[in-house]
Formats: sequence, structure tokens, C-alpha cells
Amino acid sequence: MFQFIQDQAGLDQVLAQMDQSSVYALDTEFIKVDTLWPKLGVFQINVCGNVYLLDGTTLDLTEFFKRLFAAQQNIFHACGEDIDLIYHYTQQKSLSNVFDTQVGMAFLGHGLQVSYQNALKQMLDVEIEKDQTRSNWLARPLSHEQLLYAANDVHYLVHLGDQIKQELKQKHLLDLALEDCRFMTREIGEETPTALLYQDVGNYRHSRRQLMQLQQLAVWREQIAKALNIPRSFIMKNSAMINLVEKNPKNMFQLSTVKDLRANIIRDHGKMILDLLKFLPDQSEWPLRLARPIRHSSSEVGTKIDAIIQNVVDETSIPKEVLMRKKWMNALYQHVVFHNDEQDLPEFLLGWRYDHLTKPLVELLRQDESYLSRQMKVVD
Repeated sequence: MFQFIQDQAGLDQVLAQMDQSSVYALDTEFIKVDTLWPKLGVFQINVCGNVYLLDGTTLDLTEFFKRLFAAQQNIFHACGEDIDLIYHYTQQKSLSNVFDTQVGMAFLGHGLQVSYQNALKQMLDVEIEKDQTRSNWLARPLSHEQLLYAANDVHYLVHLGDQIKQELKQKHLLDLALEDCRFMTREIGEETPTALLYQDVGNYRHSRRQLMQLQQLAVWREQIAKALNIPRSFIMKNSAMINLVEKNPKNMFQLSTVKDLRANIIRDHGKMILDLLKFLPDQSEWPLRLARPIRHSSSEVGTKIDAIIQNVVDETSIPKEVLMRKKWMNALYQHVVFHNDEQDLPEFLLGWRYDHLTKPLVELLRQDESYLSRQMKVVD
């Protein structure tokens, strides 16, 4: 049913099979408990109907990765972490040939996050066990149960992908789903600029001074996390950073009372943390206050927004949750209120959704601009 490949000769056979096909079903098993970046344990591939489990701890997968980037299509289910791992190991961020069966299932009305196990049950009436999820995939030898679990993750994946693609094609949705998969893999490869990491921590209640402090703390945390390859939370949780800027400790004793701050971090980096809070650049360089979140549009326009979205649902049979996410809607609000460049909108809103949804929603929101501006008022 599968082969566990641990030597170069075995890998060469897999690569030869990959050269005979251009469509692969893929999955990964990795550990990311005490590191910033994932450690690959096993890379599973179904090629030409054969399942191989590649040992990520012993093999040089350079040639394998090259074939993934050159493939006609790579089939995954819930590929976010898999793509992130590939980007880390290859230092390339352009895998645009992906079909994610979870995305396909969402277009067919099964929800945004249907599990692989449930997808197999719903689409193929196949049941598999998912009892090895928390296994140590770096330990050797791997048990037969672990290997079978890993193999099952790709054994049915080609058939699942074919079934989903067939149903999408019948509904004229396949090209749209594939476009969303491309947007998703590009989004995974986008890193937040270091200087803007504070925006993921702070909120509209924080003063410009506090945001400047958060910016300095976030940059420092990121540098240490990458240098030591440890999770950001091991250095400082977001909650600890917020507590720091809100309490603004002036000495080591006050620092020791800050909630969620690890004792070893205070011991090893306490002086640096106090300096980051105290020594700030000129006020002219401090970040602007963050916008208040939009709770809702005015009632009349809110009803019209719902009507536009529902109209597209009726025309296309695409579920509402696939058409529009909360974060995309907020991006549209900000685009209108701050007169931002259209190209700064999320790519999802500039693709197939643009004519159907983005353009009419922007035109509608512009009628509500004064109300939205009050809702998003920025306090100096």
C-alpha cells in the first residue's frame, strides 16, 4: 500500500515516477512545538497511484521540491501549513499550481474548514482513523500505525480531488476555486514587514507612544525568534507586550509585576525591555493611531450590502462565507474611508470577485462614507 523511503536510491525511484506524471497528491507531517519554523518528519506523495512516505529527517529533497514547483498540479487538503513548510525549506514563495480540496469543498457548500476525514466521508463514503495527529514525527523508528496514518492522508486524495473538481466543473466553479487557491498560496508567502508587526498586537485604544513602544518590542522579539528559531510566544506573548506598554514599568521591580512575562525573559532581557520602553525616537516618527473597528454600516446600507452579496450567491451558487470574509469587508470599509489605492485591497477582492462583488460594494459604501468615517474615527 505504501513505501517508506529513507535512502537516496529509493528517492531516485520516486523522482523517476514523478517525471512520468505532472499531478501529485501531497501532505506533510512535521513538528512545530518549540521552534519558529517547522521540522519536517515525513513528506507524503501519491504519484501514479503509488504512495511514498519520504523521510524528512534523512533525505535531501532538493530535486523533489523542484518537481513540485514544475508540476501541472499539486493536490492538498487544508494546505496552509504544508505550503508554509515548503516555502521555508525551499526559500521560494511561488507555488501557484495548487488545488486545495478544502477550498473546493467550501465552494460546494461544505463550510470553510471541513476536515480531511469528513471530506472523505461526505464525498467518497470512506472512513479513516485520525488518531496519530499529535505523534512525534521526528522519532525513529516510526510505528506501523504512524506510517499507515500518513499514507492514508494521500491514498484517497487524488480520488477526492477528482470528485470535487468534477462537481465544481458541473457548476462552472472550478476556475474560480483554482484562482482562490492561487491567491491563498501567494498570501501564505507574504510576510508582514517587521516595522508593521506591532499592528497585529496593538489596537485603536493605544496611544501613539504606546504603539511606538509596541513597534520596538515587536521588532526585538522578531529578531530573537528568528535568530534562535523559537516561537515568538516563548519570548513574549502578545498579552505581555500589551501589559508592558499599558503599565510602562520604570525599573526591574515594576517589570517583575507585569502579567504574562516569563521570569527567565526578565532575568536575561529585563534591561533591554526597559530601554525599549523608555528610549523612543522623535515623536514625529511614532505610528499613527489605529482605526477603530467598524461594527456595522448604517442600517439602510447594511441591508443593501446583504442584498448584493445574496444576489451573487443566487447567481453563482457560491456560499456566502466563500464570497466575503469579515477581514475583506473591513478592507473595503478602510479603502473607502481612507481613499486608499484599489491595488492595496486583498488579492481575493481583485480577482473574479471584482466585477461581481467588489465594485458594486465599493460604490455602495461610498454612499455611506460619512457614517463609516464616524465609525472609524482616528483619535490623534
